[in-house]
Amino acid sequence: MAAKGGPSNFEKEQMFGMAEKEMEYRVDLFNRLTHACFNKCIEKRYKEAELNMGENSCIDRCVSKYWQVTNLVGQMLGNRPQM
Repeated sequence: MAAKGGPSNFEKEQMFGMAEKEMEYRVDLFNRLTHACFNKCIEKRYKEAELNMGENSCIDRCVSKYWQVTNLVGQMLGNRPQM
């Protein structure tokens, strides 16, 4: 620990590295969610410039389920015993 109670340079680098990894994880998660829900809910041939009601509700359900599963998997991984 630093003399005045603040984090040392090494600790700052560690925190920055963890924040960077977290950001990479969140961007990857968002990209996978977008890709999965787009492929599931949006027709390959666009008919309209705006999403129709069916596409809107499909995307809403898809995103909701994706987050639920992601949170469930995270909880299960967090609760498993360490080896």
